[in-house]
Formats: sequence, structure tokens, C-alpha cells
Amino acid sequence: MKYYIDMPYPSIDDLDVNVLYGQMMLSNLGGLHSEMNAVSLYFYNHVITEDAWPDLAQAMHGISLVEMHHLEIFAEMCFRLGVDPRLWDCQNDFLEYWSPGYNVYPRQVNTMLENAIIQEQKTIDIYQNQISCIDEPVIQSMLQRIILDEQLHVEIFKRFLKESENKCYYEETGY
Repeated sequence: MKYYIDMPYPSIDDLDVNVLYGQMMLSNLGGLHSEMNAVSLYFYNHVITEDAWPDLAQAMHGISLVEMHHLEIFAEMCFRLGVDPRLWDCQNDFLEYWSPGYNVYPRQVNTMLENAIIQEQKTIDIYQNQISCIDEPVIQSMLQRIILDEQLHVEIFKRFLKESENKCYYEETGY
């Protein structure tokens, strides 16, 4: 199964320094609904579902790798835009480091999948909002491309959720 859309990501080579846009991209890197959140959450979900549901564990792992690629893209964008690409967010000129406490860690499989769908949808909404606020075609194109992957992740999680409901898969992950 593929966990990304088979389409190249736009080049960011032509990005000029723009600290304001860079600060906006920091939220995608280390904010409350960031790619770092997705990487860490799906890594955790992979580990705790490995014995109970290997196919779901594999999907969590594969999706986390795609999210890690998005994380790298946003870090490179931030650097090119002139901001320090640490795992932090800039809100009202205040920098706050990313925290694993940003994640919700449900243990019941259905709740885990519902949470993943909600988080992916929030990410899509944030990226769509950024597209409307940013007047930079390179950033807009990249956000649009990444949204395609996130939409695929929503569909994958929905398929697993439907399968779990059909199986009456309500038990916890076993940990």
C-alpha cells in the first residue's frame, strides 16, 4: 500500500527570505498540529498495534515516514525563508518548543483511528488557511501538494476504522 500520492513535490529552490512566512511555517514544523506531532503519534500507534493488528501497525509506520518527509520539507522551507528550523512554533513573536504532550494517546483502536482522522483534518484545514493567507506561489504549491498526502491518510484511516467497526474491534491495543 502507498501512503503518499505518486506526484512530485514542488521545488523550494526559488524561495526568497520572508521571516513572516517562515514563522507561519514553523507551526507546521513544531506547533500544536504539526508534522512532528504526526510523526511521534503514528510512531507510538505503530508500536502499540504491532501485535494486535499488524496491518494497521504497518500503515501507521508508513504514514509516519511520509509525515517525516513533510517535516523535512517544512524545516528546509523555514531555513530558506530565514528562520531557525528548530522544533518550535512562533506565536505572537513568542517561540515555544514542540512537546510530546501536544498529542492525545488513545489506546482503544477505534478512538485511536478517530483521533488520527481528526488530527489529519485539522492539519488540512490549517494548510488551506495558510494557502489563503500567503502570497507566495512556491509555498502555496507545496502546501497544496502536502494536502494531497494528508487527504490520502484520512482515507486510509477511515478504511481501517470501518474495518475495525465491522470486526467489532473495540478492545484496547494490549499495552
